[in-house]
Amino acid sequence: MVVALLPSVNVTTSNMIDQAIYTTLQQTFGYRDFRPGQEAVISAVVAGRSAAAIFPTGSGKSLCYQVPAQHLAHLTLVVSPLLALMQDQLAFLERHGIAAASIDSAQTREEASAVMAGVKRGDIKILMISVERLKNERFRRFIAQVPISLLVVDEAHCISEWGHNFRPDYLKLPDYQRQFGIPQALLLTATATPKVIADMRERFAIAREHVVTTGFYRSNLNLLVEPVTSSDKLPRLAEWLAPRLGNTSPQPTIVYVTLQKTAQKVASYLQRQGLDAQAYHAGLPHEQRDQLQRRFMAGEISCIVATIAFGMGIDKSNIRNVVHFDLPKSIENYSQEIGRAGRDGHASDCLVLANRDSLNVLENFVYGDTPEHEGIIAVFDEITAVTCRGESQWELMLSTLSRQSNIRPLPLKTLLVQLEMRDLIAPRYSYYAEYRFKYLIEPEALAARFEGERRRFVEAILHSAPRAKTWCTLDFEALYRYGVDQDLDTRRERVITALEYFQDKGWIALESKQMTDVYEVRDAQIDVTTLSAELHAHFKEQEHSEIQRINAMLDLFESDTCLSHRLAVYFGDEQAPMRCGHCSVCLGQVTALPRPPSLPGLEDEDFTALCGEFIERHQSLCEGQLPNAERLTRFLCGLSMPIFTPMKARSLDGFAQLEAYPYADVRRWVMVNMV
Repeated sequence: MVVALLPSVNVTTSNMIDQAIYTTLQQTFGYRDFRPGQEAVISAVVAGRSAAAIFPTGSGKSLCYQVPAQHLAHLTLVVSPLLALMQDQLAFLERHGIAAASIDSAQTREEASAVMAGVKRGDIKILMISVERLKNERFRRFIAQVPISLLVVDEAHCISEWGHNFRPDYLKLPDYQRQFGIPQALLLTATATPKVIADMRERFAIAREHVVTTGFYRSNLNLLVEPVTSSDKLPRLAEWLAPRLGNTSPQPTIVYVTLQKTAQKVASYLQRQGLDAQAYHAGLPHEQRDQLQRRFMAGEISCIVATIAFGMGIDKSNIRNVVHFDLPKSIENYSQEIGRAGRDGHASDCLVLANRDSLNVLENFVYGDTPEHEGIIAVFDEITAVTCRGESQWELMLSTLSRQSNIRPLPLKTLLVQLEMRDLIAPRYSYYAEYRFKYLIEPEALAARFEGERRRFVEAILHSAPRAKTWCTLDFEALYRYGVDQDLDTRRERVITALEYFQDKGWIALESKQMTDVYEVRDAQIDVTTLSAELHAHFKEQEHSEIQRINAMLDLFESDTCLSHRLAVYFGDEQAPMRCGHCSVCLGQVTALPRPPSLPGLEDEDFTALCGEFIERHQSLCEGQLPNAERLTRFLCGLSMPIFTPMKARSLDGFAQLEAYPYADVRRWVMVNMV
C-alpha cells in the first residue's frame, strides 16, 4: 500500500487548487493556508475524483469536504456514526455561515421534514446523517429525488472487518453510492492500519494516488506509561493531577475509564481530594451529559472522568492531559483518545496508569459478541422456513430475530451481512411495520380538501385507521383489500406519500415504528450444517483477532523502544523519528505491567450454588433444555445475551460472580462441572 506523506504547500506555488478554493478557505473559514494533506485531498475532490484522507485526530479532516462542498454543484451527503460528531461539525459550519443540517433521531418529525424541504429547495449544501438513516423507507424515497455530488464517509475505518470499530451497515455504503448515483466518495478516518486502508480503498474504488495520509507522529504529545498496582491507582492519579488542576489556571483534562461505575468512583475520589472533576458516561441523562460537555468546552469544568462515550466530536484545542486510568480497548482507541490532546500544537501529556487488572473486562467484551453456533443455525431455520413455504421474500425485525436466535444485535447484523456477501440473501428495502397518526384538524375537514377519486382515496385511508383515544393506527392490509373492492389505488407507497403530505401540511402528526428489513432469499438450497460451521469459525477467527489486538496494545505499552515511533509504525508511518526524546521510554522508563492480584482457584467454587438457579430458570423458559457452556460462562462473567432478559438473569446471585477471572478459564471450569 503506497500512501503519500505530504508537506504543506504555499499558496504562491500551488498549481493544484485554483484561487477560488483559496478564497473560500480564507474568506469563509478564516484560514491563511491549508494544513498538511488537505490540499491534495481537496484538489482530488474538486477535480471530480474519489479520495481518502487518513489524518491524525484533530488534523482537519472535516475541511476536506467542507471546502469542496461550497464549489460542487449539488448536495454533499455526510455519513457520520455518532450524533455528537454531527452536532460539533454543524456548529462549526453555522459559525462560518454555511448552510448545513442533519437528520437524526433526536429531531421531531416536523424538524426532519423542514430539513428535507430545505435540501429539496437547494438551500442546504451539506446534509449529515447516520448510516442507519439510509435504511429508512421515507428517507430513501426522499434522497433518491435529490442530486448528490459527493458522499462523505466519516470514521471510514468502520467499513472494514479488520478495523477496530467495524459497523456492518457501513459495508452497504458502496451499494448506496451506486443506487443513488453519487459520482464520487470521500473517506475520512484518523485510525486505519495499512490493511484497513487497503480494504477501504478497494471497496470504494479509490486510486492509490488519491489516498493521502499525513503520518501519525505528533511531536507535541508526550506518551507516558507508568506501571501502577490497582490499590495505588487512585492516589497516584490524584498526585499526578494535583499540580495540573490545583492551581489558578487548571489544565483541561480527560481521564478515560472502562466502566460507568469506575467513572463515578474516580470522579468522587478526585473531588474529595479538592480537585475539580465530574463523571461522564452513557448512563447519565442526555440533558446532564450535554450540560457537562458544554461546561467542559467553556472551561467551567477542568477535568472530565469519562467512558469512551465522551470525546467523539469534541473539538477543544487546549486539552493538556489525557489519562487512561484503565487500559484502552486497542491501539486504535488509544490513538484516537490521545489525539484529543494538544490540538493547539502546545505540549500535552498522555498518561497510561497501566496494569493488567482490567484485562479480563476488555477480553470479556470481545467474547460477549461471538454468536453461539446454535444461534447461527436458528437464523438459517428462519430462512429455510421461507423457502419451504415456496416464498422468496424474508421479512424480519432485528430485535425479534435477536431474541429468537439469542445473538446480540451487532453480531447479528454482521451475520446478515456475511450472508449477503455469500449471495444467499439480498437486501431489498426496509419499512416501518406500523404507522400511526393523530388529527390536527377534524377528519371531515381533511377529506373535504380533496375532490373526486382523490377524496375517495383519502376517505379510504381515514376509514382504515381506527382511532384509539388520540392515535389512529393504519391497517395496510385492510386498506388494500378495501381499495380492490372499491376500484381504488391504495398501494402502500401511495398511502405513505399521502400521509407525509398531510404531515407537511400540518393536518396530522405522523409516527412510524417497528423497522422491518426485507430480504430476497437467493439460494433455496442452503447447506445449513456446513455453512453454519463455516460462519461460526469466522466469528471465532474475529474473536481471536480482537484478542490479538488487545495483546498488541500490551506489547506497545511494555515496549523498550520509542513509544511514539512504535505507534506510528503500527499505522504504517515509517517516517516518524526513531527516538522522539519525550516519551517514557526515551526518558529512560521502560514499563513492565504489574500482574493482577492472585485469585482463589476456581476448583474451590461451588458450581451448583453459582449456577443452580440459572439452570432452573433456563429449563423453565426453554422447554426443559439445559444451558450450554457458553451461556453459563457468560452468565458467570456478567456478559449480556438476549435470552438473559426474559430470564431476569441479572437478578440472580450468580450473575457476574466470576467476572474477575479470564473468560477462557471460567469456560473450562464450567465444562468440567457440566460433565
